[in-house]
Amino acid sequence: MKALALLVLTCLVITACGGGNNSGGSGDSGSGNSSSNSSGNSGNGGGNSAGSGDGASDGEVKNEKLIVYTNANSDGRGEWWIEQAKQAGFEIELVGAGGADLTNRLIAEKNNPIADVVFGLNNIFYENLKKEGVITKYVPSWAPQVGENLNDPEGYYHGLVKQAIMIGYNADVYTPETAPKSWQDLYTNEAFKGKYEAPTALGRATMRLVVAGILMPYKDENGELGVAEEGWNELKKLYDNGLPMVEGEDLYANMAAGKIGIGTVVSGEKFKREQEYGVKVGTVAPEGGVPMVVEHIAIINGTKKMDTAQRFVEWFGSAEMQGKFAAEFSAMPVIPEAAQQAPDHIKELFASMKAQPLDWSFIAAHLDEWAEKIELQIIN
Repeated sequence: MKALALLVLTCLVITACGGGNNSGGSGDSGSGNSSSNSSGNSGNGGGNSAGSGDGASDGEVKNEKLIVYTNANSDGRGEWWIEQAKQAGFEIELVGAGGADLTNRLIAEKNNPIADVVFGLNNIFYENLKKEGVITKYVPSWAPQVGENLNDPEGYYHGLVKQAIMIGYNADVYTPETAPKSWQDLYTNEAFKGKYEAPTALGRATMRLVVAGILMPYKDENGELGVAEEGWNELKKLYDNGLPMVEGEDLYANMAAGKIGIGTVVSGEKFKREQEYGVKVGTVAPEGGVPMVVEHIAIINGTKKMDTAQRFVEWFGSAEMQGKFAAEFSAMPVIPEAAQQAPDHIKELFASMKAQPLDWSFIAAHLDEWAEKIELQIIN
């Protein structure tokens, strides 16, 4: 009996000590992003010390594990950030999803937040998160280094990198002369009918921005959802003459296989994907410009790991780390010092593109409604 009692007591002690630190952040999988990645080291210190250490009793800064939501963890970026964070003393779990899906999830979770930090979304989504009380105000020390008017003036979210949303084409099939000159050229020129991928995956921020860019010239306060009838007719032509996106299939892989010749490409993914799939992709610079967005970072309102989250944001958005990221992934940071480390080809790409004038507040107010109308009434 004594032996049995001792065995039971031992099991209880082991159970109590091994209860784990489950974060609940496994998450859903978004279009084009892996659903969850995590590092395996909680480490000490994070390069920057902002505030007291979470749970530290001896003056040593100790970081708690962070759940980080993002729509920018594909193409090896997530794994790279996890490893860099580990080296800096942070343990992070990345949960990936498309921008719209991620925003909706964060809003749904706002009364019982799972995430501690979110990065990668554009200002349209962050404005919705701010309005819903999902993110909290925090101004990192590097914020003043960011280009003018690229941070939230109220201090809730701060810029990391610029992204250009462009038409891309297989350079083995088309030349700059034979490639389309604009989205409108795609659906009005018979040469491209059935040859391009239409932006049907509207859970992705990128595809919604394509739609916004097309509808913007037809802004009409008296029109349906703020858009003149002509604009909706133009958008219907875009979908009627293109091919739908197929879940699980990659545009670059389909270009390399000869299945499709034209589609939407993002500056921050382009060069990595070209190398991965062995395909050369040209880009189109329309006279009216292309949608250009800034990815940001913010801390989730209600996180119980505020000190660690602040240290992480300080480290993540610094010129040093954003410069390293730019060199590794052909990104264009919004901190000039970091942008100097961007490869020449990404500097040349941005020099060749101009930003399309977009009314961001108007787009933010209507984007969800536009997506719903397109999915229910326009896409065949």
